[in-house]
Amino acid sequence: MTSTAPSLDHLRPALAAGLAALRLPGEPLAARLLAYLDLLLRWNAAYNLTAIREPAQMVRLHLLDSLSIVPFVGGALADIGSGAGLPGIPLALAVPGLQVTSIESAGKKARFQRQAQRELGLDNFTVVAARAEAFAPERRFDCLVSRAFGSLAQFVRVGGHLLAPGGQLLAMKGADPAAEVAALPAGWQVTAMHALDVPGLDARRHLLVIERDGDTTQGDETA
Repeated sequence: MTSTAPSLDHLRPALAAGLAALRLPGEPLAARLLAYLDLLLRWNAAYNLTAIREPAQMVRLHLLDSLSIVPFVGGALADIGSGAGLPGIPLALAVPGLQVTSIESAGKKARFQRQAQRELGLDNFTVVAARAEAFAPERRFDCLVSRAFGSLAQFVRVGGHLLAPGGQLLAMKGADPAAEVAALPAGWQVTAMHALDVPGLDARRHLLVIERDGDTTQGDETA
């Protein structure tokens, strides 16, 4: 396992507090998340994988934001347009029983994710260097997640064919995107909207659950 760079040790208290607020274990998860963050910082200096460059902001806006959806994921998950592996890599680190497939078309970002998979020893994480709309998996997924992909309608058009019967699209959004919900293609509906409480982040965040009409029982909504 890659050790945490000493320069990131000052982030450990804030990360540990955030993990506790999310009801996730502190160690060894915190050490592995910081090892991932260290690798991301080193690659980002050369390849511009993310516009957020300040490590403390990365803890809040990348790591803890990604982990805020842990209660809603399970089974075989695909992360669409994951960029630097967010939220897929933090989720794979936090939930060993989760099988995560990251679908990323940008070559440099897919290469970074493969390097992270090797260095972190992530047996439950696979990288597919392809466009999601052109990917035809042998087995479809229980849930698909998007964090910064585009509109809900785009998410459905690009990833809907990857979803197994009864599966869910999980879209991470800011404030309630009512206009995007109204623009969903026929045959799809939002069955739940969960408010996400990201430690250290004041901005409003929501997780929208999207399903095919008639696929499963509709869930409750929370503001």
